[in-house]
Amino acid sequence: MRFGFHRREFLLNTGLGFGSLALSAMLHRDAPGATLNQDAGHFAPRAKNVIWLFMIGGTSHMESFDPKPALNKYAGKSISETPYHEVLKSPFLENERDFFEDFERQRRTTIFPMQIGFKKRGQSGIDVSDWWPHLGDCADDLAVVRSMWTEDIDHGAQLQFHTGRHRNDGFFPTIGSWVSYGLGTLNGNLPEFIVLGEPPADCCGGREAHRANYLGPQYDGVPLKLEPGSATPYIVPEQGVFIEEQARQFELLQQLNGFTADRFPRDESLRARIQSYELAFRMQTAVPAAVDLNQESQTIQNLYGLDQPATKTYGRQLLTARRLVERGVRFVQVYHGSNGGAGRWDSHKSLKANHARVCREVDQPIAALLKDLKQRGLLDETLVVWATEFGRTPGSQSEDGRDHHPFGFSVWLAGGGIKGGVMHGATDELGFHAVENRHYVTDIHATVMHQLGLDPRHLEIPGRKRLERDFGKPIQEIIA
Repeated sequence: MRFGFHRREFLLNTGLGFGSLALSAMLHRDAPGATLNQDAGHFAPRAKNVIWLFMIGGTSHMESFDPKPALNKYAGKSISETPYHEVLKSPFLENERDFFEDFERQRRTTIFPMQIGFKKRGQSGIDVSDWWPHLGDCADDLAVVRSMWTEDIDHGAQLQFHTGRHRNDGFFPTIGSWVSYGLGTLNGNLPEFIVLGEPPADCCGGREAHRANYLGPQYDGVPLKLEPGSATPYIVPEQGVFIEEQARQFELLQQLNGFTADRFPRDESLRARIQSYELAFRMQTAVPAAVDLNQESQTIQNLYGLDQPATKTYGRQLLTARRLVERGVRFVQVYHGSNGGAGRWDSHKSLKANHARVCREVDQPIAALLKDLKQRGLLDETLVVWATEFGRTPGSQSEDGRDHHPFGFSVWLAGGGIKGGVMHGATDELGFHAVENRHYVTDIHATVMHQLGLDPRHLEIPGRKRLERDFGKPIQEIIA
Protein backbone atom coordinates (compact mmCIF):
# COMPACT_ATOMS: atom_id res chain seq x y z
CA MET A 1 0.00 0.00 0.00
CA ARG A 2 2.83 2.41 0.68
CA PHE A 3 4.14 1.77 -2.83
CA GLY A 4 0.79 2.81 -4.26
CA PHE A 5 0.76 5.97 -2.16
CA HIS A 6 4.21 7.04 -3.33
CA ARG A 7 3.24 6.47 -6.94
CA ARG A 8 0.21 8.76 -6.65
CA GLU A 9 2.25 11.37 -4.79
CA PHE A 10 4.95 11.17 -7.45
CA LEU A 11 2.38 11.82 -10.17
CA LEU A 12 0.99 14.91 -8.49
CA ASN A 13 4.33 16.39 -7.50
CA THR A 14 5.89 16.08 -10.95
CA GLY A 15 2.95 17.76 -12.67
CA LEU A 16 1.72 14.65 -14.44
CA GLY A 17 -1.78 15.33 -13.13
CA PHE A 18 -3.84 18.50 -13.52
CA GLY A 19 -4.91 19.01 -9.94
CA SER A 20 -6.16 16.75 -7.20
CA LEU A 21 -9.86 17.19 -7.94
CA ALA A 22 -9.58 16.16 -11.55
CA LEU A 23 -7.12 13.35 -10.85
CA SER A 24 -9.40 12.01 -8.14
CA ALA A 25 -12.18 11.75 -10.68
CA MET A 26 -9.85 9.95 -13.09
CA LEU A 27 -8.67 7.52 -10.41
CA HIS A 28 -12.21 6.62 -9.45
CA ARG A 29 -13.55 6.41 -13.00
CA ASP A 30 -11.89 3.07 -13.67
CA ALA A 31 -12.18 1.75 -10.15
CA PRO A 32 -13.87 -1.59 -9.43
CA GLY A 33 -17.62 -1.32 -9.98
CA ALA A 34 -17.37 1.91 -11.99
CA THR A 35 -18.56 1.84 -15.56
CA LEU A 36 -18.22 4.28 -18.41
CA ASN A 37 -21.59 3.98 -20.01
CA GLN A 38 -20.52 4.85 -23.52
CA ASP A 39 -23.09 3.99 -26.20
CA ALA A 40 -25.62 3.53 -23.39
CA GLY A 41 -28.25 5.78 -24.93
CA HIS A 42 -31.73 4.32 -24.78
CA PHE A 43 -33.02 5.80 -28.05
CA ALA A 44 -31.80 8.03 -30.88
CA PRO A 45 -30.47 11.31 -29.48
CA ARG A 46 -31.14 14.78 -30.85
CA ALA A 47 -28.15 16.32 -29.06
CA LYS A 48 -24.58 15.27 -28.20
CA ASN A 49 -23.56 17.93 -25.70
CA VAL A 50 -25.02 20.31 -23.12
CA ILE A 51 -23.89 23.78 -22.06
CA TRP A 52 -25.66 24.58 -18.79
CA LEU A 53 -25.69 28.27 -17.81
CA PHE A 54 -26.73 28.98 -14.22
CA MET A 55 -27.32 32.46 -12.76
CA ILE A 56 -26.65 32.32 -9.01
CA GLY A 57 -28.96 34.34 -6.76
CA GLY A 58 -32.34 34.36 -8.51
CA THR A 59 -33.01 36.30 -11.71
CA SER A 60 -36.25 38.29 -11.78
CA HIS A 61 -38.61 36.66 -14.28
CA MET A 62 -40.64 39.89 -14.56
CA GLU A 63 -37.52 41.78 -15.70
CA SER A 64 -36.20 39.14 -18.07
CA PHE A 65 -38.67 36.99 -20.08
CA ASP A 66 -42.11 37.34 -18.44
CA PRO A 67 -43.32 40.99 -18.42
CA LYS A 68 -46.26 41.90 -16.21
CA PRO A 69 -47.85 45.28 -17.08
CA ALA A 70 -50.27 44.85 -14.15
CA LEU A 71 -47.32 45.54 -11.83
CA ASN A 72 -47.14 49.08 -13.21
CA LYS A 73 -50.91 49.58 -13.02
CA TYR A 74 -51.14 48.59 -9.35
CA ALA A 75 -47.74 49.77 -8.13
CA GLY A 76 -47.77 50.84 -4.48
CA LYS A 77 -50.91 48.85 -3.63
CA SER A 78 -50.93 45.68 -1.61
CA ILE A 79 -51.95 42.53 -3.46
CA SER A 80 -55.16 42.43 -1.43
CA GLU A 81 -56.16 45.79 -2.95
CA THR A 82 -55.99 44.47 -6.52
CA PRO A 83 -58.34 42.28 -8.55
CA TYR A 84 -55.64 39.62 -8.20
CA HIS A 85 -55.82 39.18 -4.42
CA GLU A 86 -56.87 35.57 -4.91
CA VAL A 87 -53.37 34.65 -6.16
CA LEU A 88 -52.33 34.24 -2.54
CA LYS A 89 -54.72 31.31 -2.22
CA SER A 90 -52.57 28.82 -4.01
CA PRO A 91 -54.24 25.63 -5.26
CA PHE A 92 -50.83 23.98 -5.25
CA LEU A 93 -49.78 24.18 -1.61
CA GLU A 94 -50.51 20.56 -0.83
CA ASN A 95 -47.56 19.61 -3.07
CA GLU A 96 -45.11 22.26 -1.92
CA ARG A 97 -43.19 23.03 1.28
CA ASP A 98 -42.42 26.03 3.43
CA PHE A 99 -44.82 28.34 1.58
CA PHE A 100 -47.33 29.51 4.19
CA GLU A 101 -44.86 31.76 5.97
CA ASP A 102 -43.71 33.15 2.62
CA PHE A 103 -47.29 33.88 1.56
CA GLU A 104 -47.94 35.85 4.73
CA ARG A 105 -44.82 37.92 4.20
CA GLN A 106 -45.78 38.68 0.62
CA ARG A 107 -49.33 39.58 1.62
CA ARG A 108 -47.95 42.55 3.56
CA THR A 109 -45.78 43.91 0.73
CA THR A 110 -46.76 46.49 -1.87
CA ILE A 111 -46.57 45.81 -5.58
CA PHE A 112 -43.29 46.90 -7.13
CA PRO A 113 -43.47 48.16 -10.75
CA MET A 114 -41.40 46.67 -13.53
CA GLN A 115 -37.90 48.19 -13.55
CA ILE A 116 -37.13 47.88 -17.27
CA GLY A 117 -38.97 47.93 -20.58
CA PHE A 118 -39.67 45.01 -22.92
CA LYS A 119 -39.81 44.47 -26.64
CA LYS A 120 -41.15 41.63 -28.74
CA ARG A 121 -38.10 40.23 -30.49
CA GLY A 122 -37.59 38.15 -33.61
CA GLN A 123 -40.25 36.86 -35.96
CA SER A 124 -41.65 34.84 -33.07
CA GLY A 125 -42.33 37.96 -31.00
CA ILE A 126 -40.86 36.59 -27.77
CA ASP A 127 -40.87 39.17 -24.97
CA VAL A 128 -37.30 40.01 -23.94
CA SER A 129 -36.42 42.79 -21.52
CA ASP A 130 -34.25 45.70 -22.59
CA TRP A 131 -31.52 44.41 -20.27
CA TRP A 132 -30.99 41.57 -22.78
CA PRO A 133 -30.54 43.39 -26.13
CA HIS A 134 -28.02 40.93 -27.60
CA LEU A 135 -29.94 37.85 -26.51
CA GLY A 136 -33.03 39.41 -28.01
CA ASP A 137 -31.35 39.02 -31.40
CA CYS A 138 -31.49 35.25 -30.79
CA ALA A 139 -35.16 35.15 -29.75
CA ASP A 140 -36.12 32.84 -32.60
CA ASP A 141 -33.72 30.22 -31.26
CA LEU A 142 -35.15 30.24 -27.71
CA ALA A 143 -37.81 28.11 -26.06
CA VAL A 144 -38.78 30.13 -22.97
CA VAL A 145 -40.49 28.15 -20.20
CA ARG A 146 -42.37 30.64 -18.02
CA SER A 147 -43.96 28.21 -15.59
CA MET A 148 -41.17 26.75 -13.47
CA TRP A 149 -41.58 26.16 -9.75
CA THR A 150 -39.40 24.82 -6.95
CA GLU A 151 -39.75 24.20 -3.21
CA ASP A 152 -36.93 25.90 -1.35
CA ILE A 153 -37.79 29.50 -0.49
CA ASP A 154 -34.12 30.21 0.28
CA HIS A 155 -30.97 29.73 -1.77
CA GLY A 156 -30.81 26.02 -1.13
CA ALA A 157 -32.89 26.21 -4.31
CA GLN A 158 -29.57 26.45 -6.16
CA LEU A 159 -28.81 22.90 -5.15
CA GLN A 160 -32.41 21.83 -5.70
CA PHE A 161 -32.35 23.03 -9.30
CA HIS A 162 -29.37 20.76 -10.01
CA THR A 163 -30.48 17.65 -8.06
CA GLY A 164 -34.26 17.95 -7.94
CA ARG A 165 -34.20 17.51 -4.16
CA HIS A 166 -34.73 19.93 -1.30
CA ARG A 167 -31.52 20.37 0.66
CA ASN A 168 -33.24 18.95 3.76
CA ASP A 169 -33.35 15.62 1.89
CA GLY A 170 -29.54 15.42 1.73
CA PHE A 171 -27.24 15.24 -1.28
CA PHE A 172 -28.09 13.57 -4.57
CA PRO A 173 -26.55 13.27 -8.04
CA THR A 174 -26.76 16.36 -10.23
CA ILE A 175 -28.01 16.54 -13.80
CA GLY A 176 -24.48 16.78 -15.21
CA SER A 177 -23.44 13.70 -13.29
CA TRP A 178 -26.44 11.70 -14.52
CA VAL A 179 -25.50 12.60 -18.10
CA SER A 180 -21.89 11.61 -17.45
CA TYR A 181 -23.01 8.33 -15.87
CA GLY A 182 -25.43 7.58 -18.67
CA LEU A 183 -23.31 8.38 -21.71
CA GLY A 184 -19.64 8.71 -20.83
CA THR A 185 -17.14 10.64 -22.89
CA LEU A 186 -16.76 11.45 -26.57
CA ASN A 187 -13.06 12.27 -26.11
CA GLY A 188 -10.72 10.03 -24.10
CA ASN A 189 -8.37 12.96 -23.50
CA LEU A 190 -10.92 15.16 -21.72
CA PRO A 191 -13.37 14.74 -18.83
CA GLU A 192 -16.97 14.20 -19.84
CA PHE A 193 -18.26 16.79 -17.31
CA ILE A 194 -16.42 20.10 -16.86
CA VAL A 195 -17.32 23.06 -14.63
CA LEU A 196 -16.39 26.69 -15.33
CA GLY A 197 -16.90 29.65 -13.01
CA GLU A 198 -17.21 29.76 -9.24
CA PRO A 199 -19.86 27.39 -7.83
CA PRO A 200 -22.53 28.38 -5.31
CA ALA A 201 -21.34 29.16 -1.80
CA ASP A 202 -21.46 26.44 0.87
CA CYS A 203 -24.61 28.03 2.26
CA CYS A 204 -26.47 27.20 -0.93
CA GLY A 205 -25.16 23.81 -1.95
CA GLY A 206 -21.58 24.62 -2.85
CA ARG A 207 -19.78 22.08 -5.01
CA GLU A 208 -22.59 19.61 -4.42
CA ALA A 209 -24.29 21.43 -7.31
CA HIS A 210 -21.94 19.57 -9.70
CA ARG A 211 -21.20 16.40 -7.78
CA ALA A 212 -22.37 12.84 -8.37
CA ASN A 213 -22.79 11.72 -4.75
CA TYR A 214 -23.96 8.08 -4.69
CA LEU A 215 -23.10 7.57 -8.38
CA GLY A 216 -19.45 7.88 -7.36
CA PRO A 217 -16.82 10.63 -7.70
CA GLN A 218 -15.86 9.42 -11.17
CA TYR A 219 -19.00 11.26 -12.37
CA ASP A 220 -18.34 14.54 -10.53
CA GLY A 221 -17.93 17.69 -12.57
CA VAL A 222 -14.23 18.55 -12.98
CA PRO A 223 -13.59 22.28 -12.28
CA LEU A 224 -11.30 24.18 -14.63
CA LYS A 225 -10.11 27.52 -13.31
CA LEU A 226 -9.13 29.96 -16.03
CA GLU A 227 -6.38 32.16 -14.64
CA PRO A 228 -7.04 35.91 -14.98
CA GLY A 229 -5.28 37.27 -18.05
CA SER A 230 -4.24 33.83 -19.23
CA ALA A 231 -5.78 31.18 -21.45
CA THR A 232 -4.06 28.43 -19.48
CA PRO A 233 -5.83 26.94 -16.43
CA TYR A 234 -4.16 25.55 -13.33
CA ILE A 235 -3.38 22.22 -14.93
CA VAL A 236 0.01 23.30 -16.31
CA PRO A 237 3.06 21.25 -15.24
CA GLU A 238 5.28 22.43 -12.44
CA GLN A 239 7.25 25.52 -13.43
CA GLY A 240 10.56 24.64 -15.04
CA VAL A 241 9.51 21.11 -16.05
CA PHE A 242 9.97 20.59 -19.80
CA ILE A 243 7.75 18.22 -21.75
CA GLU A 244 10.72 15.96 -22.52
CA GLU A 245 11.60 15.71 -18.83
CA GLN A 246 7.97 15.09 -17.99
CA ALA A 247 7.79 12.30 -20.59
CA ARG A 248 10.80 10.60 -19.01
CA GLN A 249 9.18 10.90 -15.59
CA PHE A 250 6.08 9.29 -16.97
CA GLU A 251 8.12 6.46 -18.52
CA LEU A 252 9.62 5.82 -15.09
CA LEU A 253 6.17 5.84 -13.56
CA GLN A 254 5.04 3.28 -16.13
CA GLN A 255 7.99 1.04 -15.24
CA LEU A 256 7.16 1.26 -11.53
CA ASN A 257 3.54 0.42 -12.26
CA GLY A 258 4.69 -2.42 -14.47
CA PHE A 259 6.66 -4.04 -11.63
CA THR A 260 3.52 -4.13 -9.51
CA ALA A 261 1.40 -5.30 -12.44
CA ASP A 262 3.75 -8.28 -12.88
CA ARG A 263 3.26 -9.20 -9.23
CA PHE A 264 -0.53 -8.82 -9.39
CA PRO A 265 -1.57 -9.63 -12.99
CA ARG A 266 -5.24 -10.03 -12.09
CA ASP A 267 -5.56 -6.78 -10.15
CA GLU A 268 -8.19 -4.85 -12.14
CA SER A 269 -7.94 -1.82 -9.88
CA LEU A 270 -4.22 -1.52 -10.56
CA ARG A 271 -4.78 -1.67 -14.31
CA ALA A 272 -7.51 0.96 -14.00
CA ARG A 273 -5.20 3.20 -11.98
CA ILE A 274 -2.47 2.95 -14.59
CA GLN A 275 -4.98 3.89 -17.29
CA SER A 276 -6.08 6.87 -15.20
CA TYR A 277 -2.52 8.11 -14.87
CA GLU A 278 -2.10 7.81 -18.62
CA LEU A 279 -5.28 9.79 -19.21
CA ALA A 280 -4.20 12.50 -16.77
CA PHE A 281 -0.91 12.78 -18.67
CA ARG A 282 -2.70 13.07 -22.03
CA MET A 283 -4.95 15.77 -20.65
CA GLN A 284 -1.98 18.02 -20.04
CA THR A 285 -1.85 18.48 -23.78
CA ALA A 286 -5.56 18.27 -24.57
CA VAL A 287 -6.89 20.71 -21.98
CA PRO A 288 -4.47 23.63 -22.57
CA ALA A 289 -5.12 23.32 -26.31
CA ALA A 290 -8.87 23.37 -25.70
CA VAL A 291 -8.75 26.54 -23.60
CA ASP A 292 -6.14 28.43 -25.63
CA LEU A 293 -8.31 31.31 -26.80
CA ASN A 294 -5.41 32.83 -28.70
CA GLN A 295 -6.28 30.32 -31.41
CA GLU A 296 -9.54 32.21 -31.97
CA SER A 297 -9.76 35.16 -34.35
CA GLN A 298 -10.03 38.66 -32.95
CA THR A 299 -13.50 38.85 -34.49
CA ILE A 300 -14.68 35.86 -32.45
CA GLN A 301 -13.02 37.14 -29.27
CA ASN A 302 -14.75 40.50 -29.72
CA LEU A 303 -18.06 38.76 -30.43
CA TYR A 304 -17.91 37.24 -26.94
CA GLY A 305 -16.90 40.58 -25.42
CA LEU A 306 -13.31 39.72 -24.53
CA ASP A 307 -12.38 43.28 -25.49
CA GLN A 308 -14.63 44.81 -22.80
CA PRO A 309 -14.03 44.74 -19.03
CA ALA A 310 -17.66 44.00 -18.14
CA THR A 311 -17.99 40.95 -20.40
CA LYS A 312 -14.42 39.66 -20.53
CA THR A 313 -14.59 37.09 -17.74
CA TYR A 314 -17.88 35.48 -18.69
CA GLY A 315 -17.05 35.81 -22.38
CA ARG A 316 -13.86 33.78 -21.86
CA GLN A 317 -15.79 31.12 -20.03
CA LEU A 318 -18.42 30.76 -22.75
CA LEU A 319 -15.89 30.76 -25.57
CA THR A 320 -14.04 28.05 -23.65
CA ALA A 321 -17.33 26.16 -23.26
CA ARG A 322 -17.81 26.21 -27.03
CA ARG A 323 -14.28 24.91 -27.58
CA LEU A 324 -14.86 22.12 -25.06
CA VAL A 325 -18.08 20.81 -26.60
CA GLU A 326 -16.43 21.13 -29.99
CA ARG A 327 -13.88 18.61 -28.69
CA GLY A 328 -16.43 16.20 -27.30
CA VAL A 329 -17.01 17.23 -23.68
CA ARG A 330 -20.52 16.01 -22.92
CA PHE A 331 -21.61 18.50 -20.26
CA VAL A 332 -20.17 21.94 -19.53
CA GLN A 333 -21.66 23.70 -16.52
CA VAL A 334 -20.97 27.45 -16.32
CA TYR A 335 -21.81 29.38 -13.17
CA HIS A 336 -22.29 33.15 -13.03
CA GLY A 337 -22.74 35.36 -10.00
CA SER A 338 -21.09 33.50 -7.14
CA ASN A 339 -20.02 35.96 -4.44
CA GLY A 340 -19.40 33.81 -1.38
CA GLY A 341 -22.99 34.24 -0.26
CA ALA A 342 -26.41 34.03 -1.86
CA GLY A 343 -25.16 35.20 -5.25
CA ARG A 344 -24.95 38.44 -7.20
CA TRP A 345 -28.35 38.02 -8.87
CA ASP A 346 -30.00 38.21 -5.43
CA SER A 347 -31.75 41.62 -5.49
CA HIS A 348 -33.43 42.35 -2.19
CA LYS A 349 -32.64 46.00 -2.80
CA SER A 350 -31.47 48.14 -5.73
CA LEU A 351 -32.82 45.64 -8.23
CA LYS A 352 -32.59 48.07 -11.12
CA ALA A 353 -28.91 48.81 -10.61
CA ASN A 354 -28.11 45.19 -9.76
CA HIS A 355 -29.82 43.54 -12.72
CA ALA A 356 -28.61 46.18 -15.15
CA ARG A 357 -25.03 45.36 -14.13
CA VAL A 358 -25.20 41.55 -14.04
CA CYS A 359 -27.28 41.33 -17.23
CA ARG A 360 -24.65 43.40 -19.03
CA GLU A 361 -21.96 40.94 -17.93
CA VAL A 362 -23.72 37.94 -19.48
CA ASP A 363 -26.02 39.19 -22.26
CA GLN A 364 -23.44 39.64 -25.03
CA PRO A 365 -21.45 36.46 -24.21
CA ILE A 366 -24.58 34.28 -24.14
CA ALA A 367 -25.82 35.69 -27.44
CA ALA A 368 -22.34 35.18 -28.89
CA LEU A 369 -22.36 31.55 -27.77
CA LEU A 370 -25.67 30.89 -29.55
CA LYS A 371 -24.58 32.71 -32.72
CA ASP A 372 -21.17 31.06 -32.75
CA LEU A 373 -22.58 27.56 -32.27
CA LYS A 374 -25.12 28.21 -34.99
CA GLN A 375 -22.67 29.49 -37.59
CA ARG A 376 -20.42 26.48 -36.95
CA GLY A 377 -23.29 24.03 -37.35
CA LEU A 378 -23.00 23.00 -33.68
CA LEU A 379 -26.25 24.38 -32.29
CA ASP A 380 -28.27 21.49 -33.71
CA GLU A 381 -26.28 19.03 -31.60
CA THR A 382 -25.56 21.25 -28.57
CA LEU A 383 -28.36 21.91 -26.08
CA VAL A 384 -27.95 25.23 -24.25
CA VAL A 385 -29.88 25.69 -20.99
CA TRP A 386 -30.18 29.03 -19.17
CA ALA A 387 -31.51 28.80 -15.62
CA THR A 388 -31.61 30.31 -12.15
CA GLU A 389 -32.87 28.95 -8.82
CA PHE A 390 -36.12 30.96 -8.60
CA GLY A 391 -37.64 34.29 -9.63
CA ARG A 392 -38.38 37.47 -7.67
CA THR A 393 -41.56 38.62 -5.90
CA PRO A 394 -44.18 40.94 -7.44
CA GLY A 395 -44.06 42.85 -4.15
CA SER A 396 -41.27 45.17 -3.09
CA GLN A 397 -38.58 44.60 -0.50
CA SER A 398 -36.36 47.34 0.94
CA GLU A 399 -38.46 49.71 -1.22
CA ASP A 400 -36.47 49.06 -4.42
CA GLY A 401 -35.88 45.31 -4.49
CA ARG A 402 -37.66 41.97 -4.75
CA ASP A 403 -37.57 38.92 -2.46
CA HIS A 404 -37.12 35.22 -3.36
CA HIS A 405 -39.96 33.71 -5.38
CA PRO A 406 -40.16 29.92 -5.97
CA PHE A 407 -43.83 29.84 -7.05
CA GLY A 408 -43.27 30.74 -10.71
CA PHE A 409 -40.23 31.76 -12.76
CA SER A 410 -38.59 31.44 -16.18
CA VAL A 411 -35.82 29.46 -17.84
CA TRP A 412 -35.00 28.90 -21.51
CA LEU A 413 -33.46 26.24 -23.74
CA ALA A 414 -31.98 26.46 -27.24
CA GLY A 415 -30.52 24.09 -29.82
CA GLY A 416 -30.20 20.33 -29.51
CA GLY A 417 -33.56 19.57 -31.13
CA ILE A 418 -35.52 22.19 -29.17
CA LYS A 419 -38.07 24.36 -30.97
CA GLY A 420 -36.99 27.96 -31.44
CA GLY A 421 -39.18 31.00 -30.98
CA VAL A 422 -41.49 29.32 -28.47
CA MET A 423 -43.04 30.57 -25.22
CA HIS A 424 -44.41 27.76 -23.05
CA GLY A 425 -46.36 27.94 -19.81
CA ALA A 426 -47.51 31.05 -17.97
CA THR A 427 -47.70 32.76 -14.63
CA ASP A 428 -50.71 34.80 -13.51
CA GLU A 429 -51.12 38.52 -14.22
CA LEU A 430 -48.80 39.51 -11.36
CA GLY A 431 -46.18 36.85 -12.06
CA PHE A 432 -46.99 35.18 -8.75
CA HIS A 433 -47.97 31.58 -9.56
CA ALA A 434 -47.14 29.30 -12.44
CA VAL A 435 -50.71 28.59 -13.55
CA GLU A 436 -50.39 27.03 -17.01
CA ASN A 437 -48.25 23.97 -17.81
CA ARG A 438 -46.46 24.03 -14.46
CA HIS A 439 -43.03 22.38 -14.42
CA TYR A 440 -40.99 21.30 -11.44
CA VAL A 441 -37.23 21.62 -11.97
CA THR A 442 -36.70 17.95 -12.85
CA ASP A 443 -38.79 18.46 -15.99
CA ILE A 444 -35.79 20.42 -17.29
CA HIS A 445 -33.54 17.49 -16.35
CA ALA A 446 -35.86 15.07 -18.13
CA THR A 447 -35.94 17.27 -21.25
CA VAL A 448 -32.14 17.42 -21.35
CA MET A 449 -31.81 13.66 -20.93
CA HIS A 450 -34.50 12.98 -23.53
CA GLN A 451 -32.64 15.09 -26.09
CA LEU A 452 -29.47 13.14 -25.32
CA GLY A 453 -31.27 9.84 -25.88
CA LEU A 454 -31.49 8.86 -22.22
CA ASP A 455 -34.40 7.52 -20.24
CA PRO A 456 -33.72 8.31 -16.56
CA ARG A 457 -35.81 5.31 -15.49
CA HIS A 458 -33.22 3.06 -17.09
CA LEU A 459 -30.46 4.58 -14.97
CA GLU A 460 -31.59 3.15 -11.68
CA ILE A 461 -28.86 2.30 -9.15
CA PRO A 462 -29.24 -0.93 -7.14
CA GLY A 463 -30.31 -0.11 -3.62
CA ARG A 464 -31.27 3.48 -4.50
CA LYS A 465 -34.97 4.09 -4.93
CA ARG A 466 -35.89 7.39 -6.54
CA LEU A 467 -39.10 9.34 -6.07
CA GLU A 468 -41.48 9.63 -9.00
CA ARG A 469 -40.79 13.32 -9.49
CA ASP A 470 -37.03 12.75 -9.41
CA PHE A 471 -37.38 11.49 -12.97
CA GLY A 472 -39.31 14.50 -14.25
CA LYS A 473 -41.15 14.57 -17.55
CA PRO A 474 -39.75 15.87 -20.85
CA ILE A 475 -41.46 19.07 -21.94
CA GLN A 476 -42.79 17.71 -25.21
CA GLU A 477 -44.31 21.05 -26.28
CA ILE A 478 -40.86 22.59 -26.79
CA ILE A 479 -39.25 19.58 -28.49
CA ALA A 480 -39.00 19.84 -32.28
